[in-house]
Amino acid sequence: MSDDPGTCLAAGPRVGLRPFSLADAEEFTARARESRELHRPWLFPPCTPEAYAAYAGTLIEDPARAGFLVCEHTNGGIAGFVNINNIVRGAFRSGALGYGAFAHAAGRGLLAEALGLVLEHAFGPLELHRLEANIQPGNTASRALVRRAGFRLEGFSPAMLHIDGAWRDHERWAITAPDGH
Repeated sequence: MSDDPGTCLAAGPRVGLRPFSLADAEEFTARARESRELHRPWLFPPCTPEAYAAYAGTLIEDPARAGFLVCEHTNGGIAGFVNINNIVRGAFRSGALGYGAFAHAAGRGLLAEALGLVLEHAFGPLELHRLEANIQPGNTASRALVRRAGFRLEGFSPAMLHIDGAWRDHERWAITAPDGH
């Protein structure tokens, strides 16, 4: 898939963000399968076209979600993804982040650049005030990513999310809009 400026929602020096598309199933699932060792036990992105269709479909159709593919400018390939889930409007104006880099892109700072673009989009056009990232305590790479992006540790929630067959503890990291809107 291309990193076509016409489909790009936001662009940085090395990556762009574009919406999920059902046409991305083959590349996304191939990258997810290649990245199993990197992602486990923290993350389980869809690895089959059927699972991808269900996953992407909710990101495309559900107004309480916004999904972004992270695409490299050099080749247009998918480097990862960042989703805003559980978007609540009204007085709360908040969402919960989910994200992952694929193995070929890990450790290159591409997801950090993409997260900065997502924050600008969330606090700009989406008009959100707060984003939260719930991270298992042992996931040092994810904790470092949000810390560098300006998130603050707000708390600890035992047995918060059911992942890989068990209820897992999570740290709650959050960031609010810089201008207080």
